[in-house]
Formats: sequence, C-alpha cells, structure tokens
Amino acid sequence: MGEDLQSRRAVIAGVGVGGLALALTACGSNDATSSTQASAATTESSAPAAAGGALAKTSEIPVGGGTVFKEQKVVVVQPKSGEFKAFSAICTHQGCSVGSVANGTIDCPCHGSKFKIEDGSVTAGPAKKPLPEQQIKVDGDQITLA
Repeated sequence: MGEDLQSRRAVIAGVGVGGLALALTACGSNDATSSTQASAATTESSAPAAAGGALAKTSEIPVGGGTVFKEQKVVVVQPKSGEFKAFSAICTHQGCSVGSVANGTIDCPCHGSKFKIEDGSVTAGPAKKPLPEQQIKVDGDQITLA
C-alpha cells in the first residue's frame, strides 16, 4: 500500500508541475499587446534600404527617441534636436534584435538590456558591451546608410 501512495503522489506532483507550466505559458506576453506598446514608444520599419539608400526622413525620427530598422539591423536615434546617430540593432548580450526606443534608451525585449541613445552605452544589463555605432549620412531631410 505504501508503493501505491507514492505512485499516486508522483502522478499528482507531475500533473501539478505540468499545470503550472501551462498556466505560465498562458500568462506570457500577447504579441498584439506587445507590438502595440512598442509602436507607442518608437517607430519600426522593415523597408529594405541598401548602403546609401534612404532609411527615413529626419522628421520621422522623434527627438529623444528613434526608429528600429529590422531589415538593416540598425536603430536611428535623435538624442537632441537635429542630432542623428545610428547603432547596431543587435543586442550585445545574446544577439536579439532591439525592439524599441523609449525614455532615452534603446531597449531589448529579450532580457531587458537598455542602451543610452546618446552613445549606445549600457544603462541596464545583462548586456555588458555597448551597441556598436553605425555610419549614417544626413543630407537635407534624408537619412541614409553610409
């Protein structure tokens, strides 16, 4: 009778763990909600642009914010009015794409790393290295890859 009781406890414990995993999965982020929140904080573009090709107009990059260009793997920011910078959109922690620019930082959705829009330096880990700066050219109201 002791073995039956142990077997039942093992089955119940297994079901409990499985149920917990299912509940945690159900509580995960909703893609529709996440993308709505991200688009409120920053703009995102997946339009292709070759080297020298136009990425955006200067008016499309918000002051104190930026735009993530997923296809080009670059994020363009405007820390101060009229000052445009670009950084790699690949997080230096584990290679995820950064997802948004908000409150003066470039944010990675994978593990929460944050980088300053002024210089790409880390403000919150787990990343330890800054985002590498990328070359862009501002000509009139056009921002292009250099």
